[in-house]
Amino acid sequence: MPLLAHTQVPGTQVAERATESIRGVELKGRVPVNPQLLHVSLPTPQEAVLSNGLQVFLLEDHKLPAFSLQFSIHGGGLADPPGRYGVAMMTAAMLQEGTQQHDSREIAKKFATLGASFGAAATPSSMETIINVTGLSENAAAILALAADVVRNPTFPADELEKFRARYLSRLQHLRSLPGFQAREAFMGAVYGEHPGRYVTPPESVLRAVTREELAGYHDAYYRPNNVILVVHGDLTLEELIMRLEKAFGAWQKAESPPVSLPDLSPPGKPGVVLIDRPGSVQTSLWVGSLGIRRDGKDYFPLLVMNHILGGGPASRLFLNLREDKGYTYGVSSLFTGTNFPGVVAAITDVRSEVTAAAIQELMSEIQRIVAEPVSVQELSSAKRALIGGFALSLDAPRALITNVLTQKSYGFPENYWDTFPQQVEAITADDIQRVAGKYYDAERLQLIAVGDGAALRGILAKYGEVQAISGQ
Repeated sequence: MPLLAHTQVPGTQVAERATESIRGVELKGRVPVNPQLLHVSLPTPQEAVLSNGLQVFLLEDHKLPAFSLQFSIHGGGLADPPGRYGVAMMTAAMLQEGTQQHDSREIAKKFATLGASFGAAATPSSMETIINVTGLSENAAAILALAADVVRNPTFPADELEKFRARYLSRLQHLRSLPGFQAREAFMGAVYGEHPGRYVTPPESVLRAVTREELAGYHDAYYRPNNVILVVHGDLTLEELIMRLEKAFGAWQKAESPPVSLPDLSPPGKPGVVLIDRPGSVQTSLWVGSLGIRRDGKDYFPLLVMNHILGGGPASRLFLNLREDKGYTYGVSSLFTGTNFPGVVAAITDVRSEVTAAAIQELMSEIQRIVAEPVSVQELSSAKRALIGGFALSLDAPRALITNVLTQKSYGFPENYWDTFPQQVEAITADDIQRVAGKYYDAERLQLIAVGDGAALRGILAKYGEVQAISGQ
């Protein structure tokens, strides 16, 4: 986490609504979960280790003459030196900007000629750098050779670093003009305090100051084959894959990477209210939530189902209430995240300024309702059906299969973890939902973030606690 997606559910123009409320409506006429979906058997990856310690997992599939692979390099942004959160992100972004053999244009042209793609990314709050490569299996040898050059031998040219810096700072200026982004940054800061989990993007001061020597130093420390998990899916046998990997990556020298340590993290000690003032804004962006769980936490499956009921789609409580019933917004959703450190739980929406007070009231009401009242049998059944069905459909996607393997290996889950996913979801009870809702949406720890017209919002927000006001753009 790879961090979760924060997009809202898309919608169309809100039509006229009947005067009768549909709040609390239950959707009927759905068939129960097909028992066959509860018993899946995912492909078992073949395993190998290169001579330099690189762990390789292959999901062999000859349906199409293509392959996809993903490197997971342990460390990510959480391995950045204190006060330099952004070095890992910039290191990944600069890999394709030049090697000892090729400049950035040559690299881009070669990948395009081979019908291949290459992408690398890390965030300041990620525990890994992820590198994705795709291409035709008939070109696998050439693609792997080029990818190996890019991964192993980047030179981080000074002129390309300055171009990247300028592009990213311009992009950051645009992002920080968006109310939804401002709300997200403020929410993460309110929940995480000084913990690196707060960083959605690197601090501007780091972006301006990072040197190519820092990037090279990070690369030398963490881009080591024995610090990497490689998962491959596609039209390759293990024998030919290992042969080509040894040729392309075999000379990559292993070394011990520095350990990654994280500061202690506790939930917010009290409720918080943050206002980011955008004078004259006709819209209010809202986030409300708190600290969640690690990905390997025992509450993962109860939270997965609870989140789906609360705000996981067009049949969720938040969507039916704030959009379908009240017409306050085009989209409203909830989310939960979690990696090697606790993520967040949050309900998110953008509403018209004139309905902000009522929208906050309904957000809080739905959170309070899922905490205080057991969910209905129908809601619970529908949520399980949607989650299990979605999981079954995802098994046709190579990227999802690769991610599943990486998740299982990275967190040390049992070999049959994904085989038992449907049963784990089906086992969740209404009591489980109520328990985790009360634990993670605890009213004494909720953080409420509002981005909008301060003059109109101060009085509204004051009802929920002492308001910390911040000037927006």
